Amino acid sequence: MKLSMFGALLSFLSGVSWAFVLVGAWVTFQSFVFLGIVPAIMFTFLFVFLALFLILVLETISMARDRNDMLAKQNSLLEEIRDTVKAPSENFSQE
Repeated sequence: MKLSMFGALLSFLSGVSWAFVLVGAWVTFQSFVFLGIVPAIMFTFLFVFLALFLILVLETISMARDRNDMLAKQNSLLEEIRDTVKAPSENFSQE
């Protein structure tokens, strides 16, 4: 399956986002552990929640793009069908 430049960029950003969540959660936890375990876990969950929201935005963009591509394919197929159905009826009426 050939990806367009935009699709490849979305896939790359999705992978980078998951890596950012993992590394960022660890760094956030380590940064706030001096306050205690409970605040460090709370800040880590807050960070993970925000990062997962950004991943959700990327996935929504990807799904909208896929839906748009599928609609374009369906539209071209329907136009072909319309032209195929129209052509015999036009020939029949000319005779």
